[in-house]
Amino acid sequence: MEETTAEECVRQFLFVVRGDDDDGPLTGLRVLDMSRILAGPTAAQTLGDLGADVIKIERPGRGDDTRGWGPPFVQDKEGNDTRESAYYLCANRNKRSVAVDIASAAGQALLADIAAQVDVLIENFKVGDLKRRGLDYETLSKRHPGLVYCSVTGFGQTGPYAPRAGYDFLIQGMGGIMSVTGDPDGQPTKVGVGIADVMTGMYATVAILSALRVRDATGQGQHIDMALLDTQISWLINQGLDYLTAGTTPVRRGQDGVKVYEFDIKWGEATSTDDAEGEIVATSDVRPTQDDLEAVLPNFIGVITQIPPAFSAIKINGERAYDLARAGEKVDVPPREIEIDALEVTAHDKDKSSLRVTCQKGTYVRALARDIAEKLGTKGHVSRLHRAQVGLFTDDDAI
Repeated sequence: MEETTAEECVRQFLFVVRGDDDDGPLTGLRVLDMSRILAGPTAAQTLGDLGADVIKIERPGRGDDTRGWGPPFVQDKEGNDTRESAYYLCANRNKRSVAVDIASAAGQALLADIAAQVDVLIENFKVGDLKRRGLDYETLSKRHPGLVYCSVTGFGQTGPYAPRAGYDFLIQGMGGIMSVTGDPDGQPTKVGVGIADVMTGMYATVAILSALRVRDATGQGQHIDMALLDTQISWLINQGLDYLTAGTTPVRRGQDGVKVYEFDIKWGEATSTDDAEGEIVATSDVRPTQDDLEAVLPNFIGVITQIPPAFSAIKINGERAYDLARAGEKVDVPPREIEIDALEVTAHDKDKSSLRVTCQKGTYVRALARDIAEKLGTKGHVSRLHRAQVGLFTDDDAI
């Protein structure tokens, strides 16, 4: 019988056709996963979850670094630890794995052959490492123009930091997420999971699917340059845009969320709470003038008569409005203030028949609305609150 080489065995294993029972949206798509740790493997795993045939390349004798990142390790039937850690399994399901020595000429030739027959290649080697092995995008795309090639690095393929290695903890610090995470009086805090890696993997997945759409239309593949730092900065979301818009540096808020609430006080015939969405419907026909409205805020300090049990004081626009200790009550909670910022009361329709109250960072909005209405000499009710931004609290939480 003719002897079969190791390379031939690998080829037979890798290019076997998967069963017809696979019905994911990416069934028939082939992915060569040459990445390790978390960011690249997360992207490849997501494609595999959607039905793609993912071929993972690992180092002979050791495998992906995360195989040894335990405990915990998966246990066999006898209760003994295996070589698969929970960390490894979190990013490597729905893949077929094979060990290839990328340092050898035979291993490089094998990987080039595999790359010529797949749709997507994902790698996270340092910039330049694969080029010297003939496995870079420029080289492989000459043989396979339709290849979608995704490179995941810390700082991208170009620029002064391109040669540097990048890892999640470092990127969370450099990318700003730690500066807005944690207690306001504490230190910048790392998110509890490798969120910079995971989000880079998700962004890579979106980019790969977009490139495949172009490939299907034009036949031309693309080189995707996916960097941890770029991705981290992009998903600072409202905190990043707050800085670009207002020029102020975002701060840590602990468990508090940035919330903007709007609610209306209307004059006219009172309606039921079900019909009066986002409104306080007043029972008085008295309509305050703009001078009356402007006089509300300085006169409002001190009128709040209730406070949630988890807090000891309330501040409105930086001024102390209510203090349990000052009122002579026993305080069993740590000193913690509710801060209601940027409180404004303005007429907002042409006939001045209603006014809008807007405040940020308010967790005590419903009682606040009632007190403002009462201060204006009206009696009304609050149903629901308009929310320009949704914070951590529900309407019920806001009272």
